[in-house]
Amino acid sequence: MRKDLLLEWREKNALSAIVLYVLSTTFVIYQMFVTTEPEVWVALYWVITLFAALNAASRSFIHENSNLRFYYFQLVSPHAMILSKMLFNVVLLGILALLSTLIFGGLLGFPIKSVKIWLVISLVGATGFALALTMVSALASKARNSGMLMTILGLPIIIPQVLVLVDLSKKALMVLPFSVYGTRLLGLLSIDIIIVTVALVFFPFLWKD
Repeated sequence: MRKDLLLEWREKNALSAIVLYVLSTTFVIYQMFVTTEPEVWVALYWVITLFAALNAASRSFIHENSNLRFYYFQLVSPHAMILSKMLFNVVLLGILALLSTLIFGGLLGFPIKSVKIWLVISLVGATGFALALTMVSALASKARNSGMLMTILGLPIIIPQVLVLVDLSKKALMVLPFSVYGTRLLGLLSIDIIIVTVALVFFPFLWKD
């Protein structure tokens, strides 16, 4: 994880490209609508964040060649590798979620009433995206057309999470007690725990291939 953070800090390619993508798409939406309904704002936020997350997480394994993976194989355990990639993407997509909120709020207004709840929802959503897409990236890296496979495998896993996040975000448009969000948030965190558990069990077999 420290290696990935240092490389990202030196090059800043991934984060810069993602921020540019979010900024340009939000600006196009602003030019088309100028103002958006709160429900539309929420839907657009998660759609744009989803595709930005796909681009960011795909770099986890797909952009590493076989020689580099073989070098890592001799240095670290598979559990250390998959957990470090997941943690790195959690940090990267967490920053992306906060930057997307600032960009959306600056150009399209900020209709969210429960700001603290919104921050929790966006960070939980970014964590779920990061964990799921990291594992999908590891699977897709073994195929020839890995970019297409990344999308095919990733969307069916992510879309149910997006639907729950959109529902939670709509509730954040009003001032409601935290108990209203508790069950859904626990459900999302449970999915994250399942993804990490599956990754720890199956990634060592994938790592040896």
